Amino acid sequence: MAAVAALAGAAAARAAPAASPPLDRLARASGRRFGSAVAWSPLGTDAGSFTNPAYAALLERECSLLVPENQLKWQWVRRDPGAFDFRAFDAIADYAARHRLKLRGHTLFWTPTKWYPKWLAETRFRSAAEAEQLLTEHVRTVCRRYGTRIYSYDVVNEAVQPETGEIRDTNVTRALGGEHFLDLMYHTAREQAPHAQLVYNDYMSWERTSEDETHIKGVLRLLEGFRKRGTPVDALGVQSHIRLLKRVPVGDIVRESERPWRRFLDEVVGMGYKLLITEFDVNDHAAPTDTRIRDRMVADYGRAYLDLMLSYPQLGDILAWGMTDRYSWLTDFDPRADKTLKRGTPYDARFRPKPLRAAMAAALRSASAHHVG
Repeated sequence: MAAVAALAGAAAARAAPAASPPLDRLARASGRRFGSAVAWSPLGTDAGSFTNPAYAALLERECSLLVPENQLKWQWVRRDPGAFDFRAFDAIADYAARHRLKLRGHTLFWTPTKWYPKWLAETRFRSAAEAEQLLTEHVRTVCRRYGTRIYSYDVVNEAVQPETGEIRDTNVTRALGGEHFLDLMYHTAREQAPHAQLVYNDYMSWERTSEDETHIKGVLRLLEGFRKRGTPVDALGVQSHIRLLKRVPVGDIVRESERPWRRFLDEVVGMGYKLLITEFDVNDHAAPTDTRIRDRMVADYGRAYLDLMLSYPQLGDILAWGMTDRYSWLTDFDPRADKTLKRGTPYDARFRPKPLRAAMAAALRSASAHHVG
C-alpha cells in the first residue's frame, strides 16, 4: 500500500500544474518569507506528510520555512514523563536541512489542559519548584538539541481563555501562578536560544463575536504585562485560522471585521511587537457546496485578510497551516454539514492550485515593503 500511495503521489505531482512564481519568492519581494506546517507519518506512507512526493515537491517549490503541525508538542515528545522522544520531529528537521528550509519551533508549551499528555494533565504538583523544574528541563532539552536550526519559537501557545480573557487555569498555572509561568518560559527560552525569535502565539480572530472581543482584550493585557515585566517576547503570532461561518456576502463580513481588527493590531505594534501569520487557512464551514462558488468566497476572504495584514510593515513571516486540502486538519476538526472536504488551503486534494493560491500570490505582490528582523 505504501508503494501504491507513493506512486499515486508522484503521478499527482507530475499532473499538477506548477503555480508560478513561488509564494516565497513573492513574499521576499517585500522582505518577508513564506512557509507551511508539515506533518510526519511514523509509517512513512501517504498519511499527511512530506513523505508523499507530490506534497514534498509542492513544499520545496513554494516554501522557505517549515513548522511542525504537531510533532514538537508535548503529546509527541513527552508521552512519558521520564523520557523525550524526538524521532518524529527529527525527521522533519532532517528533511528541512536537506532542502535548506528554515525551521520554526511549535510549540514549547500548549497551555489548554485538553492538549496535555495524560500524565501531565493528571500531575498534582507538590510545589512551585517541582513545576518549574519540569518546564525548564523541557525548554532546555529542546533548545539545546536543535540549537540554531530553529530560528523562531512559539514559546507559549494559547495561554488566554477566550471566554474570560484571563490566563488559563491549569495545574501548571496554579502551581506557578499565571504570570510566573509565562515569564519562566520566555526567560528560559531566551537563555537557551538567544538567537531565536520568541513568539506568543494565539488564535484571536478578526470575526466579531463577543467571545472574540473578550479574547482579544485578554491578549492585549497579556502583551502589556510582558512589556511591564521585561519578559523577552519579540512578536505576536496571529494564527489566522479565519472563518467563513455565515452565509452572507464576503464583503459584509470584511466590512464588519476590518476596523476593529486594525485597532487591535495597532495596539500590538504600538507596544513594539512584531507580527507573524503563523497558521493561515480559511474555514469554509458555512460556504455553499458548489465548488466554484465556495472557492471564490474562500479566495476573496483570504485576499481581504492578507491585504490588511500585509499593510503592516511589522508583519514578517507568513505560514500556511498546510498547503493542500488533502491534509487539512479542518476537515476532521470541524466537518461540514454536507460532508464534503474542506477547501481552505491553497491547493486542492490533487495538488492543483486553487483560487486561494492566486489570491495569496496577488496579496503578496501588492504587499508593502518590509525588512525581516
